[in-house]
Amino acid sequence: MQDADSLKPGFMIIHGNRLDDLRELAVSWMQRYPLAPLENEVVLVHSNGIAQWLKLALAEDPDHGGCGIAAALDVQLPARFLWQAYRSVLGVETTPESSPLDKTALSWRLMRLLPQLLDKTHFSSLRRFLQGDDDQRKRHQLSERLADLFDQYQVYRADWLEDWAAGRDQLKHIKGGVKPLDPDNLWQAELWREVLADVGEGALEQSRAGVHKRFVARLREAGEAPAGLPRRVVVFGISSMPAQVLEALAILSRYSQVLLCVHNPCRHHWGDIVADKDLLGHAYRRQPNRSASMVASQHGQPLLAAWGKQGRDYINLLDHYDEPASYRHLFEGLNGGRIDLFNDEPPSSLLGQLQSDILELRPLAETREVWAPVDVAQDRSVRFHVVHSAQREVEVLHDQLLARFSANPGLSPRDVIVMVPDINAYAPHIEAVFGQVPRHDPRYLPFTLADQGQRGRQPLLIALEHLLELPQSRFAVSDILDLLDVPALRTRFGIKEADVPILQRWIDGAGVRWGLDAQQRESLDMPAGLEQNTWRFGMRRMLLGYATGQGPELNGIEPYDEVSGLEAALAGPLLTLLDHLEIAREDLQQPATPVLWVERLQSLLKVFFRPVGDGEDLLVNQLLKLLDDWLRTCESAQFDEPLPLSVMHETWMAGIEEGGLSQRFLAGAVNFCTLMPMRAIPFKVVCLLGMNDGDYPRQQPPVDFDLMRNDYRPGDRSRREDDRYLLLEALLSAREQLYVSWVGRNIRDNSERVPSVLIGQLRDHLASGWRLAQPDATPDALLHALTQEHPLQPFSPAYFANKPGPDGLFTYSHEWREVHDSQAGQPSAGLLPSLAQDTPLTLRQLAGFVRDPVGAFFQQRLKVNFDNDELTGRDDETFQLDGLENWQHQDRLSQALKRWVEEDYRPENAVAELDRHVQRLQREGKLPLGGFGTLSASALAEPLPDMLERYHAQLQAWPEIEDGQTAATIAACESTPGLNDWLGGIRCNAQGERVYLQLDSKKLCNDDSWRWHNLVRPWVRHLALQLSGLGCTTILVSLNGDVVFRPMPAQEAQAQLQSLLDAWVAGMREPLPVACKSAFAWLEEAGANGEDKDAASDKARETFEGGYKRTGEAESSFALRRAYADFDQLCACGDFGTWSKRLYGGLFKHLSSSHAGSDQ
Repeated sequence: MQDADSLKPGFMIIHGNRLDDLRELAVSWMQRYPLAPLENEVVLVHSNGIAQWLKLALAEDPDHGGCGIAAALDVQLPARFLWQAYRSVLGVETTPESSPLDKTALSWRLMRLLPQLLDKTHFSSLRRFLQGDDDQRKRHQLSERLADLFDQYQVYRADWLEDWAAGRDQLKHIKGGVKPLDPDNLWQAELWREVLADVGEGALEQSRAGVHKRFVARLREAGEAPAGLPRRVVVFGISSMPAQVLEALAILSRYSQVLLCVHNPCRHHWGDIVADKDLLGHAYRRQPNRSASMVASQHGQPLLAAWGKQGRDYINLLDHYDEPASYRHLFEGLNGGRIDLFNDEPPSSLLGQLQSDILELRPLAETREVWAPVDVAQDRSVRFHVVHSAQREVEVLHDQLLARFSANPGLSPRDVIVMVPDINAYAPHIEAVFGQVPRHDPRYLPFTLADQGQRGRQPLLIALEHLLELPQSRFAVSDILDLLDVPALRTRFGIKEADVPILQRWIDGAGVRWGLDAQQRESLDMPAGLEQNTWRFGMRRMLLGYATGQGPELNGIEPYDEVSGLEAALAGPLLTLLDHLEIAREDLQQPATPVLWVERLQSLLKVFFRPVGDGEDLLVNQLLKLLDDWLRTCESAQFDEPLPLSVMHETWMAGIEEGGLSQRFLAGAVNFCTLMPMRAIPFKVVCLLGMNDGDYPRQQPPVDFDLMRNDYRPGDRSRREDDRYLLLEALLSAREQLYVSWVGRNIRDNSERVPSVLIGQLRDHLASGWRLAQPDATPDALLHALTQEHPLQPFSPAYFANKPGPDGLFTYSHEWREVHDSQAGQPSAGLLPSLAQDTPLTLRQLAGFVRDPVGAFFQQRLKVNFDNDELTGRDDETFQLDGLENWQHQDRLSQALKRWVEEDYRPENAVAELDRHVQRLQREGKLPLGGFGTLSASALAEPLPDMLERYHAQLQAWPEIEDGQTAATIAACESTPGLNDWLGGIRCNAQGERVYLQLDSKKLCNDDSWRWHNLVRPWVRHLALQLSGLGCTTILVSLNGDVVFRPMPAQEAQAQLQSLLDAWVAGMREPLPVACKSAFAWLEEAGANGEDKDAASDKARETFEGGYKRTGEAESSFALRRAYADFDQLCACGDFGTWSKRLYGGLFKHLSSSHAGSDQ
């Protein structure tokens, strides 16, 4: 029921030390004195979190103190609301929608004016700074800094600007003094006058300061309330406002009801606690005085004195406008008529006692007398955690929160807020720790990340920024593939996600590495004519391959025939994308006027993106709106000069990062956010991460020409003072626990690193004011009890050594516990059950297992492939062939020439035929460019003629080819799957002897030893050839000699194959403790019977682990490193020698009597 005074105009200031009490009063006030239907409630806040928190309270059920709905709310930032109020009072005709001297418009006006002013006397310092500014970036950055500074002057130093406009080059002080402007800074006053002259007549009146002055004057003269002003304005959760804003709200309160809820940490007057003044002589309006005896020896509460400067000055400013007697009677029906909502609940924890000390302005001496000793076993309200890195901070936090939820079932994720100095720096760690736990896992904690910038996070924006960098881009394969990962771009060009791997395979196969074409490479200071491995090179190969298949080269273009069938249609969208990229690159590298830039960038969005989902639609509309707003700003500033891409890029993208009141917050999960002013919403658990020295308070030194830095006035903003007061608010907003962590140990040498100076002050205060119950406890003993130092790694044995107490080391990562509980040196916790193999093994499967038993376990049993099957685009052309590439190309040349040797071999044509195939490799882009390519081609071809001649000689010795194929079969039994494969290509001589002749481009032997690992696969095939009982020789013709496997009895071959099959069964249950190269090194030293095992082990260790300039076998195998970290683990079970002889003893015995490297 409203009374006559319910909406009476006035300025009502309500103090309270708990925001929840202030929120309850604000909601009750709106309930008791509602506005008319369809009339909006205007609420001014400074953060999205406060806005949502207030809305949640309004939406509560009426039985729980809410209104049942949060509607008809107009939540605004104070500056935006005031400008609307200015226009309502002064008229939209005389007050534009935005001031021509606002920061954004002023920056572009300065961008235009600065070049015209540099030759004037006072601007010599600016002239020196802007020398060499060919791309206008310096001028743009300077314009933005100056515009920001003048914008601050309009809010905080309007009297200076007024003097400068009148030609008085002076600075007024708050105490009434005046001093001349320093000669080095006269350019600021001169620049301000130039800006006003450029804006035109009445320019000063159009500035924010001028508009404010007219607004105040008009309301003072008005006889009745001007139309358009709200009947009520609620200001909530703002911990600091400029004096200009307070003055506007105060004058507005003549015609509107202004309810200002102030979070005041102390019930007593504390405006002079830092200055050494006589508080008894100060005239208080409302705060009761403390007795002189209690103040005489202390300045006040130390933390309030150290951290509260911003709040102290703000409350002092409010005192100038506060007349509580004029509105106290309106609150008689609310809170028992109290307008000071200070909580009197006695504290029950260390955190509560600390908050009570601040509330009561209690000095340290009194603190030590009032509070009982701390029982840290029962009181967990304040805890400090010291770690080695940001990743460990988040890992420890996750465990600590799980413990907290387990101990307190009434605590939910929404009751926890985690604040860090920069959320963008911590977001990857948070995602890696909290985001990796699946929802069905009991350790899952829902979480939200607020305050993240969209740049670097939204895929569409990432792609857009890449497009804006096209003039400097190398057009590397990875860059284009990154673009194809963006759904909006793929959709625009009709490419599905499943099509990307196909395109990726084609791009790699066609030899694309980087560069659009030779001309684009030349623009990056590369030599002219380097077309190979560019996108044009690859696309020509694809298109020719689609047209001709495996046809001959055409005009030096080698066809790439993989582009075929229905999939071939994908080449069209890829080519279209590249064409558009080329056009965009040409356009973007040309400077343009604002009008042309807007047209270009609008076209860029249209050509490259088709938004997917409402979120991307909103983002694209936001980007387009930013362009329209920027163009209007440039037009209002009369700026029409050509701008380079670098300036346009940063201008456009900076706009997307500007904050507002739309970010998600309080979403029913653990809230992660940046430490920001006006975010002190009460939470049961408040966690502060990243409290490192140098990181907090955050460093933001003022620019050298900021004249306010040495002339402080109450209400001025300071990043360091903001951070100090923010920490005070965070401490006061914690209801049950304050959790603080920092990187307190160096990750490299474990040396100690101090925390933030503010955390140091908090810890010193606790050590000075509280004590443990033990009579002999030192002051440091309390800090030691409240602080937990954590090991470098989450899998440290310290976490599993003892049963943890409430504050001991513990972790919920049971995966690490399983590692520590397993037996030392064992690769797994136990044997897997036998692998059910429905079909017999093929020779390929069995030979692959024998060559790499551990790798086969991961691939065949666990389906884990450590070699990435998915092609990864290479961004650099080849300069030198590595060992693998060299073998691949030689093997391809060998197989290509094999048929020619078999059908039409002529020694005199060998070099020409070989050169023809080498040139094909060059046209495919497989070889390096220029002279590097010539050298590589020569090295590839040099050993091949001799090998081909030897192969031809063997063909002459074995001229006949057997018809059909021979079956190689071993029947399955209960314990083994059996073997079944077909063998062909067997040749005969005139005597009817049989041979399997293989051209092998590998090096099978060195000067004095076999390359055993290259012989394993042919050996398994040779064993299978003997199963028919007809006997068969295997001859391997290689680059550096021929290798012969002699015939052997079928029973012996079958026995060896059966042993390998049995080994396969064992190798599918666990990784066998054996490695191929190391095993042969062991056999070479120990002999086939393993006599000298000590020397053999030393030789095998050297092969496995490597040495000086020698790569070990383990280093080249991810599977080996995963199963066996070193040779000691490989030999831990004692079966290395047994498996070496079982898998490789047959081959070793067969060739041990042969002379390595000779023709057999």
